[in-house]
Order: sequence, then C-alpha cells, then structure tokens
Amino acid sequence: MFVSDERDVARAALSEYDHPTHASLRLLNLSENATYEVVDDDTGVRSILRVHRKGYHSRPEIESELDWLDALRRTGNVTVPVVRPARGGARVVSVDQGGTTRHVVHFEMVAGTEPDEKALTTTDFHTLGSITAALHDHSTTWSRSERFKRFSWDWQHSLGDRPRWGRWEDATGVGEAERRVLDPARDLLERRLEEYGTGPEVFGLVHADLRLANLLVDGTGADRKITVIDFDDCGFGWHFYDFGTAVSFFEDDPAVPEWQDAWCAGYRTQRPLAASDEAMLPSFVLLRRLLLLAWMGSHGHSKESQAMSITYAKGSCELAERYLQSDGLRLA
Repeated sequence: MFVSDERDVARAALSEYDHPTHASLRLLNLSENATYEVVDDDTGVRSILRVHRKGYHSRPEIESELDWLDALRRTGNVTVPVVRPARGGARVVSVDQGGTTRHVVHFEMVAGTEPDEKALTTTDFHTLGSITAALHDHSTTWSRSERFKRFSWDWQHSLGDRPRWGRWEDATGVGEAERRVLDPARDLLERRLEEYGTGPEVFGLVHADLRLANLLVDGTGADRKITVIDFDDCGFGWHFYDFGTAVSFFEDDPAVPEWQDAWCAGYRTQRPLAASDEAMLPSFVLLRRLLLLAWMGSHGHSKESQAMSITYAKGSCELAERYLQSDGLRLA
C-alpha cells in the first residue's frame, strides 16, 4: 500500500547517500509527499528525506525548487533548509519503482518547532507577514535561469478547467445545497481575480503554502531563529495568495480579521502593501479554502482530510455566504 511503497523508495534512496541502508526511518508526515526522519544508527545524526508523490513534480521542477532555496541562502533575508547531496553530488535521487521513476530529496535536520496552532497570537502573524514580504522581495528581484520550471497557481489550474488538486465539487459533504452557495461565490471570486489581473506587480513566484505550520522556531528573544520549510508547492501565483495559505484549515476562526491586520502590519515592515492588495485578501482566503476543499477530496490519506473533511464543506459554505453578502470584501 501507499506507506510501505514510500518507505521502500526511501530505503532504496539511502544507498545513494552516506548512510547505512539500515538507518532508521520514521514517517513524519504523509500529505503531498512522504516525509521521513532518518537517523544514522552509527553516528546518531538526524536528517529529513522527502519522497515525492508520483507524478506531482518532474525532476526539473524539483531542481528549480532547490535552485530557489540555494538562492535564498545566498542572497535572501530568509533562513531555509539545506539540501544534502548524494555521494555523486546530485540533489535529487531517482529510484525506479516497478517501472515508475520516484524522486527523493535529502535535507539537513532543522532545529525548532512549529508554532502551536491552538495558541496562535497576533505576534505569530506579524512575524509571518514580515517573512512573506522578505520572500516576495527576493522572488521579484531574483534573476532566474531559463531552465527554471515550476507550475502555476493561476485560475485555470486552481479552480478552473484544469484544477491541480481536483474539483471542489467532488469533495466530501458537497451536494446540491452546498453548490447553490459555493457556485455563485466561485463566480464572484473569478470576477474579482480577473479584475485584479496577473501583472508582474501582483503575480509571480510564491511559496504557496506559507502557513505557520511551515515555520520552525528555535530559541527565544534575540537568539530566536526561524526557518521556512516545505517549498514543495512553490510556483507562479498571486503574491497575496500567500496570505490565504497563512490561515489554511482555520479560515473561519473569529480571530482571522485580527490576525490579518497583524499579518499586514508585519508585511509592511519589509515591503509596501497597497490598499487595493489588502482589499483582495478575503478573495485569496476563499480561493485557498476552495482549493483545500478539493485537496481533501483527492487526499483522503492526509491527517487533515481524515480529521476535517466531514465539516469542511459546511464551513466553506458559511465563508462563501459572507463573501457574497459583502460583495467579496469580507469573510467575517
């Protein structure tokens, strides 16, 4: 089955690294990819092995993600994971699994823990806003090579006719009653995004999953170090879709307006945020919500889907109703 297949791939990839093949593997997360903690039984050194999902990224796309990480380490104001190359220097190891090529990347272990989502504060979102702005600064000024290749989070590949994560209409809990609310909200969202446009001032390379769960915080006070992880979904999309991802899975929390204000204040410490962009934030929250609704329908193995899929459609309808009532300007 899925887990044992991924573990077999991880085990095979270890032979390409300076690890004994009997090194311990512990599954940390099973979502878009399978992420393992690797413990070298001889040295005790811990690291992270990411087994990419079948067919989600090509090898050039993965290499491009790693190019951005490398550029951020050299010229960015953001701390990111370090890739551990294989013995021959390759950053991506490919494993043949029954005629299917699987890709694996090995990272150094990052110290720290993610913020507690049950005790989030405005300070957390202020920090996240500042980090997001630093990433946007880098992505908009970085001269990428011609071989850089990542997918797009434009309308066509989000909620349009080629949805990357599937159709939200097929998700658990979505029936005729839900569609009567979600269809017009989707139509309004599409109009808002068409009016907003995809010019370089609003659309470019983004992390696309920049939530607090993807920050690892080590230390406190002046010694605190924050590392941004999981660039696996990075691609070309609206810059402020990154705010939509910041409130993933709890978009309907009553504190979201307060957290949004803190995020914007943090963003403005690093980079301008126009009123016209801020006015679009509710649209990007709804865009992310509908994307995640589709994602849960196509990722039943994920912990989020197993925990939330039953109620997620109902909450999405409540958000959509508020979005419609405010003509796309508010979700609370």
